[in-house]
Amino acid sequence: MTISEKLKLVKSLSGLTQEKLARKFNVSFATVNSWISGKSIPHPKAQVLIDEFYKEYTGQKIIPDNILQAKKDLLISKSKKYKNILKIIDKPDIMNELVLLLTYNTNSIEGSTLSENETGAILFHNKVLPNKSLIEQMEVKNHQAALQFLFKYLSLRSNKIDENLILKLHGILMNGIKDDAGFYRRYGVRIVGSNVPTSNYVKIPDLMLELDKSINASSKDRIKQIAEIHSTFEKIHPFGDGNGRIGRLIINAMLIKNNMPPAIIKQEKKQLYYTFLNKSQLQNDISLLEDFLCDAVLDGFKIIEM
Repeated sequence: MTISEKLKLVKSLSGLTQEKLARKFNVSFATVNSWISGKSIPHPKAQVLIDEFYKEYTGQKIIPDNILQAKKDLLISKSKKYKNILKIIDKPDIMNELVLLLTYNTNSIEGSTLSENETGAILFHNKVLPNKSLIEQMEVKNHQAALQFLFKYLSLRSNKIDENLILKLHGILMNGIKDDAGFYRRYGVRIVGSNVPTSNYVKIPDLMLELDKSINASSKDRIKQIAEIHSTFEKIHPFGDGNGRIGRLIINAMLIKNNMPPAIIKQEKKQLYYTFLNKSQLQNDISLLEDFLCDAVLDGFKIIEM
């Protein structure tokens, strides 16, 4: 594959404009345009960087075990600084920042057109935006309610992350939006834009009970466990709608249970997230998703360490 072809694919998969690509490579717009058109060849260092981006966005990146383990060790070290991470999260300024970032990003990943500022206006000022979809605005308030319920639920350490909690969260998230809010789907679905097969709806109750056991099983590698749970949950796809958002709420519930902050999975990294998730489901290679989650949790730590 030529450099031009690699750049075109990276641009397509990442959703980055040529201007943003130029900033990534620390060159001008005109230079990137010349590379893409094949009129010039990047210098060797730029070629290495292009190859790294290409491998990352196509799921071919290899994470050395020692680097991944170092990230996990860092997360554990940071978590030990806090007796109870929820008490830190409960501080108003931190809580508001987390609710805004989690709500804006998770809804944007699912296609919401609301900006971060618009999301904040709905969350904290109860604004109704006449030029925006009512459903999108309901999704903001519902996700806020789901987070608030989840944080309160997890404040009682004896409470488990189980099937009842997952159904409750879905009921809150889809309240007033879907008739089957809080219930498993009873029909077949496809994951749009993916060739990952979803589970037969008849098998969903049994599969979710098995997932329940896996969530609450002891593990020496919590990040790997969380990545595997997320991969499995999204493949089961137990609901008619809201699977991505519920899956990310489960991630954050498991992190908090392990005294870590929520993972900030940013909407601008949506394609990487989907690429790594897809690889975990089709190739049984969880390493890229683990690494991605480590970085997202580190972003969560940045919020509580402000």
